[in-house]
Amino acid sequence: MQITPSGQACGATVTGVDLRQPLSADLVGAIRAAWLEHHVLAFPDQDLTDDDLERFTLHFGGFGDDPFIAPVPGRKHVIAVERLADETSPLFAENWHSDWSFQARPPAGTCLYGIKIPPVGGDTLFANQHAALDAMPDALRKRVEGRMAIHSAKRAYAPDGFYGEGDKVKRSMDIRPSKDAEATQLHPYIRAHPETGRLGLFSCFGYIIGFEGMDDEEALPLLIELYQYQGQEAFQYRHKWQPGMLLMWDNRSVLHAATGGYDGHHRLLHRTTIAAA
Repeated sequence: MQITPSGQACGATVTGVDLRQPLSADLVGAIRAAWLEHHVLAFPDQDLTDDDLERFTLHFGGFGDDPFIAPVPGRKHVIAVERLADETSPLFAENWHSDWSFQARPPAGTCLYGIKIPPVGGDTLFANQHAALDAMPDALRKRVEGRMAIHSAKRAYAPDGFYGEGDKVKRSMDIRPSKDAEATQLHPYIRAHPETGRLGLFSCFGYIIGFEGMDDEEALPLLIELYQYQGQEAFQYRHKWQPGMLLMWDNRSVLHAATGGYDGHHRLLHRTTIAAA
């Protein structure tokens, strides 16, 4: 197995391993160590079925719960991230986020496998939140030090949310808005990574709707300021897709966002979620 760092703020490419084959405990351990170091790993030239994708996911934890998006037919833990060639709805997941941070036990990671990849566009951006905290100006850090962030999916998946009932019929993805999205959950905004202990920023405006004990008049401008800070280019890795590429990322370390630029092309990826350790 060879690991080639991206040279950007995070990310690495892994070659010399066939993910269709059984993985030894030593190999899984080596992949996990690289994942924790680089936060995003790309495995090119893989010819995977959904069985292969699920088996790989289970090497790194149980399956996480994927709310508000129906799985593909015949599967419980695989969802399709899809956009048809003639689709005109707003791009899915184009804002910075950490997957399902509004859960009581947010997922450790996400695996995404490229099936139909357009010849142009569709890059995925990642922002290293350990680096973001390390570089954070003292004055800004003092405003969030020790704060508990209020997480919720309501802005996205409530019936009146961005992906709510008014949006649902326009998409190829099977999104299921629900009043359950209005629930809230507290997490420290600055928190230690549960495996490495390294401090980082966790999630951002969108799934964070406020701070405990702070009025919205103060919290919302602060969240917008933080959002702009957290995703800046100095913390970014831009991932370029290829068909047959598997990507895994650490939701505890990075934010991610989709990009467009492939209008007129069909894009299809299959996704699984790695449960919290």
